[in-house]
Amino acid sequence: MKVLHVLQGYPPAMGGTEQAFGHISEELAGQFGDEVIVFTTNCYGGDAFNSPGLLRMPVGETKVNGVRVVRFPVMSWLSWLLKVPQYLAYHLKLPFNQYLRTLYQGPIVAGLGRAIRQSDADLVVASSFPLLHMYTALKAAKRSRKPIIFVGGLHPEDVWSFDRSMIAKALTAADGCIAYTEYEAEQLENVGVERGRIWTIGLGVDAETFIYADQQDAKAKLGLDKGPVVGFIGQLSAHKGIDLLLAAMEDVWEVVPDAQLLIAGARRSFAEKAEVTISGWPEAFKKRTVLHYDFKEDEKAALYAALDIFVYPSSFESFGIAFLEAWSAHKPVIGLRRGAIPWVVDDEINGLLVKPKDAGALGKAILSLLKDPQRADILAEKGYQKVLSQYNWSETGKRFREAYISVLKGE
Repeated sequence: MKVLHVLQGYPPAMGGTEQAFGHISEELAGQFGDEVIVFTTNCYGGDAFNSPGLLRMPVGETKVNGVRVVRFPVMSWLSWLLKVPQYLAYHLKLPFNQYLRTLYQGPIVAGLGRAIRQSDADLVVASSFPLLHMYTALKAAKRSRKPIIFVGGLHPEDVWSFDRSMIAKALTAADGCIAYTEYEAEQLENVGVERGRIWTIGLGVDAETFIYADQQDAKAKLGLDKGPVVGFIGQLSAHKGIDLLLAAMEDVWEVVPDAQLLIAGARRSFAEKAEVTISGWPEAFKKRTVLHYDFKEDEKAALYAALDIFVYPSSFESFGIAFLEAWSAHKPVIGLRRGAIPWVVDDEINGLLVKPKDAGALGKAILSLLKDPQRADILAEKGYQKVLSQYNWSETGKRFREAYISVLKGE
């Protein structure tokens, strides 16, 4: 089978979709011998789609672990020119504002549609909405009579991004859709996708890669002391809830002054806002905070090892693979009771969930685990067992492939 994955980014680009499809592509190539090619951008993150000055990867084709990866240049300057027009059109509720928002978000990639049409792939698979390449992939696949599957990425709580009728129209035009959770599957049904064309497939994690023997060694390498560490690991974007975590930590430090905060991830535009907040803290709080930007993948196990509690207060996720990573490292997790997250984290069973936008509730949840390490360990172990039983890349790759074959057969 020849599969074409059309994606906004691919490792070493950071992000859930990027990392997930890195694993899925390699499983298809390695486990099943499929020919997999990836068409993607030369950007490290989505903020570069409309920010011309950010660092880029080299353009062109490479082979990564058996997968052909073709990186296209992004015309971010063109998206950048639409920043003010799309803002005005959206707030004035002009009828065409959804199209301007989509062009502004990008990625605008010259030649992508032509390359998809000319590809000899049996199947096109694209992820994720609300980005522009999804529509390019759909149009090119239909014109060249290739079946197309759309995968994941629905965050309906993000109104600015997902309140667009064009998304529903595209989803219903696809030959199939893969949802990461039953929550997302219900969203697909709500916009008109037939249930028989939806496959619900969770993601995976290589649990063994998060084994790190010495927590104190991991802490020391990051400049942390022996006190308990509360941490966030992920993209430093506005919707990830870092501001909520910062507010919650102010309450935590009033009760547990030796607690420490680790924020690690790809540096995005929101990082500056977080730094401004931290700069206004008392010196005692600042000394207990470590920012660790743009780490390499092989550092991730040590980052999780350094934590005592993993907090991921993202306001919208289509899955939340970071929870699996934390569980693999035997860490208790805290998230928000919103979107797809309750379909991944079982509240009071393998983690804690709190109300969105409630820094007080988040602070209380963190304190409850800091004060009761035994309870934290039980939650962490339950999460680890869930990973082992439900989430591994070998099985995930197999299930994705089964969906692909079903679409190819017209089932």
